[in-house]
Amino acid sequence: MSEIAPFHIAFPVDDLAAARHFYGTVLGCPEGRSDADWIDFNLYGHQIVAHRVDRRERVAGHNPVDGHDVPVPHFGVVLPPAQWQALADRLTAHGVRFVIEPHTRFPGQPGEQSTMFFLDPAGNALEFKAFADLGQLFAR
Repeated sequence: MSEIAPFHIAFPVDDLAAARHFYGTVLGCPEGRSDADWIDFNLYGHQIVAHRVDRRERVAGHNPVDGHDVPVPHFGVVLPPAQWQALADRLTAHGVRFVIEPHTRFPGQPGEQSTMFFLDPAGNALEFKAFADLGQLFAR
């Protein structure tokens, strides 16, 4: 698999201080540039930007995947297994409530992966995955 280019995503938050604590302290994302209404974070080499809004819609819905109700929309990162486990442990230590607890999805099937879902303080859904074999990322 070739090197993956960093992505950029902007998402709404209703409290920048809460976003700064969650992404900076809980997730451990270094902070980049910021202004009165937005903050850049480095999420494992990807640029994510929390934009303050007065009001935001929460999770729009859920889709069933492997026996769980996956929140839609959501975003996240695919991590190496050891980093994924370290993040799961870090989130647990910070008392983050999981929407979908860390577990293995599709065991023994193409695309087998470790996954977890949780919400940030503004209600944005995040998913972090890990593949023992990254070549299974797009397996069918």
